[in-house]
Amino acid sequence: MTTQSATADPEDKPGFLDRQRARRPWFDHVMRAQERYKDSKGDFYAAGITYFTIFALFPLLMLGFSVAGFVLANQPELLQDVEERIRSTFSGDLGQQLVTLMDSAIESRGAVGLIGLATAAWAGLGWMANLREALSQMWGLFRGETPGFVKTKLSDLVALLTTFVAIIVTLALSALGNSSLVENILTRIGFPDSPVLTVVLRASSITVSVLVSWLLFTWIIARLPRERVGFRSSVRAGLIAALAFEVFKLVASIYLRSVLTGPAGATFGPVLGLMVFAYITSRLILFSTCWAATTPENMRENEIPAPPPAVINNRVIARPGLQIWQGLTAAAVGAIGALSLSRRRR
Repeated sequence: MTTQSATADPEDKPGFLDRQRARRPWFDHVMRAQERYKDSKGDFYAAGITYFTIFALFPLLMLGFSVAGFVLANQPELLQDVEERIRSTFSGDLGQQLVTLMDSAIESRGAVGLIGLATAAWAGLGWMANLREALSQMWGLFRGETPGFVKTKLSDLVALLTTFVAIIVTLALSALGNSSLVENILTRIGFPDSPVLTVVLRASSITVSVLVSWLLFTWIIARLPRERVGFRSSVRAGLIAALAFEVFKLVASIYLRSVLTGPAGATFGPVLGLMVFAYITSRLILFSTCWAATTPENMRENEIPAPPPAVINNRVIARPGLQIWQGLTAAAVGAIGALSLSRRRR
């Protein structure tokens, strides 16, 4: 009697990624987050956020020009200094055209400010609506009945204002933690300069920047979705986004310094760099949100809404009886048929 050894099917063996996911829980978590990001169309939403970010910059620039116009109009000495610098930088007719353009912008500063404010509000609401919808999709939130249009826009306006305040506070804290600014202040007060102090200030600047970004990203991930989400996992996701964002800023600064040296880079580099910066930052936020959504405490079965109640409609068909004339007609036809049949038999 011969026995055959059972050989395992090679197709039944787990692949390399499956083995790594089974051995390393953190890698399995990253893969779950990537699957959530892909299934939720994260790249699509990141592109939408990037578009509205770039689109909202133009009305913000209009507001900036309007504010600068009010400042220069109230300070003639500063305005004259700016005009002289423009003429010295751009000689000939080009400098005079720039000065004329600046003067016309200052004269119409009120209209430019109103148009910029209205356009900024409209573009900002579109940006906030897209961002909140993207975060909600990354969390896997299945909302029932949506609120009305006015209520939704008011909620987006409040979220936009609070986000704007949070960004301003973040920029202010980042500026205070800037190593070059602190070093200049210490130099002015007579503190001696040293390589050790430079390293310490640089490390403290990076630490402050990471902490500030951590607070901002945590607030965005946890509070901007249209429904409440877990805050503990959002804190960890915000830290991941802040660390990745700091590395991205370092790489982006090195890249921009190498690109902006040529004439083409000086012309198109800032716009392309801004688009890439907005897109990568959006992807970091959305992927970190997927990471928070796929933590064990947030992994739950999707709540499928119950179907609407069934409505049974009974179909009643009324069949009226024979009319008198119909009965008489049928009797006459039967009599004629019987008479004709009897005659044939005879």
